[in-house]
Amino acid sequence: MAYTVSMVAGLRVLGFESSCDETGVALVETRGQALPVLRSQALFSQIDMHQAYGGVVPELASRDHIRRLLPLGRRVLAEARLGLNDVDVVAFTQGPGLAGALLVGAGVACALAAAIDRPVLGVHHLEGHLLSPFLSADPPEFPFVALLVSGGHTQLMQVHGVGRYTLLGETIDDAAGEAFDKTAKLLGLGYPGGPALAALALQGDPTAYRLPRPLLTQDNLDFSFAGLKTAVMVQARRLAESRGVPIHGLALSERADLAASTQEAIVDVLVRRAMAALARCGLRRLVVAGGVGANRQLRARLDQACASAGFRVHYPELALCTDNGAMIAMAAAMRLQAGCQQAQRVYRFDVRPRWPLDALTIS
Repeated sequence: MAYTVSMVAGLRVLGFESSCDETGVALVETRGQALPVLRSQALFSQIDMHQAYGGVVPELASRDHIRRLLPLGRRVLAEARLGLNDVDVVAFTQGPGLAGALLVGAGVACALAAAIDRPVLGVHHLEGHLLSPFLSADPPEFPFVALLVSGGHTQLMQVHGVGRYTLLGETIDDAAGEAFDKTAKLLGLGYPGGPALAALALQGDPTAYRLPRPLLTQDNLDFSFAGLKTAVMVQARRLAESRGVPIHGLALSERADLAASTQEAIVDVLVRRAMAALARCGLRRLVVAGGVGANRQLRARLDQACASAGFRVHYPELALCTDNGAMIAMAAAMRLQAGCQQAQRVYRFDVRPRWPLDALTIS
């Protein structure tokens, strides 16, 4: 039997996120056609566990999700002062992400839903990020251009409504988050690399080195960061050879200048592409989502560019930029409200480690 919003005055959606190295659970509640409200959430990050390896170890990530999901779920329900029987729909991240990690979340969600005889709904991880700004104090309105920037994805989407997305441009190689992380590793910084690079960049000169801005001269909205990463590596090696030291042995000021110049190049590309997308679509509203959306330099530059052009820009709250259960529960609730998907009492599940966001588009 399918569940739709019209069947009840409101729905309580319990969402599970387990696509990579954060375990998230949250509960949102719909109230008619108003925006769903976040009742409670809990999140556990695996950063400390993966730091010893310099990156995410998929098998360890999957095993840790097994340990965390149900305790986090109990905490979420306790904070909302609700029981399992008060949940109407159970949602989970179906993809994209690490296959083993996704299977853990899908299995737990479907087993739990079967145990309490509730329908389930698989959610696209990137749609969760895209709709997460609707949980903020300044939610956007449709239509808008979305800049999705995370560790594995860099995309520009035209968003007409829930489930109605047009791909405008995407990276043809490394994502912006990968450029941050790989440069951080090159400079001998810790994991996660993006925040470490941004912190070091605060001490550096963003104009110290001329680094490429790939594809900006081409008449499209695609991204490329592999060439930038290579240019940083070449510059770092030249400096290290001239000093007679390994790259991680360069002076702090030199590594800070490299970090600041790299961040400036990445941010410059993202800002210029986002502004070009708004102009091409004739829209005046931009939504930024994904882990890189927490970068303060990116936010400052986008705020400045949008203010100068008379555009509005919306971000998720900083705590919701990382992977989390709130965005999954929110996306499920908004899809149910929009009528573009139904929750089903079907507990066979699969996951989609690779899943393009524009494949969700409805007619």
